[in-house]
Amino acid sequence: MRFSLIFLFFLSFNFNLPAQTLSGKVYDTETVVKDMKVINKTQNILTITNKDGDFSIEAKVNDTISFQSIFYHPLEVVLKQSHFDDINVFEVEEIVSELDEVEIQSEPEQPIFEEETYNQNLHNLIKEDIKRNPGLYQSPNAQYGVDFIYLIGQVVKLFKRKKSKEKKPIYKPITYQQMDSLFSTSSFFNKRLVTENLKIPEDKAKLFYDFCSAKGISSELLKEENKMMLIEELVGNSQLFLILLEEYGEEKVSKD
Repeated sequence: MRFSLIFLFFLSFNFNLPAQTLSGKVYDTETVVKDMKVINKTQNILTITNKDGDFSIEAKVNDTISFQSIFYHPLEVVLKQSHFDDINVFEVEEIVSELDEVEIQSEPEQPIFEEETYNQNLHNLIKEDIKRNPGLYQSPNAQYGVDFIYLIGQVVKLFKRKKSKEKKPIYKPITYQQMDSLFSTSSFFNKRLVTENLKIPEDKAKLFYDFCSAKGISSELLKEENKMMLIEELVGNSQLFLILLEEYGEEKVSKD
C-alpha cells in the first residue's frame, strides 16, 4: 500500500510539471532558417521561426518538438531539462531534389550562322559567277558598268537555279508591298531594326524591301510564331544586299 502511494505521488508529479518556455534558433548548413514551423506535438502548440531563425514556444520536459518545412527534412526532439536552461540551436537538413537518371535525345544540331564565313563564301560565289557569265550581269540597256537593279535580279536567279529541284512553297512569296507595310506598322519589325541591326542605309531601305521580295521569301514567315525564322531570312538577305552594294557602289541604285 505504501509503495502504491509513493508511485502515485511521482506519477502525479510528472504529469503536473510546470510549463516552461523553450527558446531556440534554427540553422541549416549555411544560414538561419526563417518561416519554419515549430510544433509542440505533445501539447498541440504551433509557432514559426522569424527572419533571424529564432522562436519561442511553451513546452515541458518530455514534450516532443517537431521542426517542419517543405524545404527541409523533418526533425523531432524530445525535450530534456537542459533544453530550458539556455537558448538552443537546432540544425535541419535541406532537401536536395534528385531526379532519376534519364536518357535525353538531343535534337539535331542547327547550323550556326557565322557572319564572316557567310560573307566571304557568298562574295566568292557571286564574283565567280560574274567571271564565268559576265553577260548575265550586264543589262542590255546599260551603257556602262553594272546595273545594280539588274544585278539583283540575276543574283536572285543564281540562287533560284540552286533550288530549282525543291518543291514549290504552298505560301506565296512576300511582296514588296507586304514588306513595306510590315516595317511601317509592326512594333518589332521597324525601321530601326533595318538601319541599326541589319545595317541597311536608311536611303536604301526601300530597295532592300524590293530585294527581299525578289528573293521569294515565303509569306508563311509573316505569322507571329515564325517571327524568328523571318529574322534569319532578313539577316541573310541583308548580308547579300550589303555585299552587292559595297562591290558595285551606288550607281543607278534607287527605289521610289
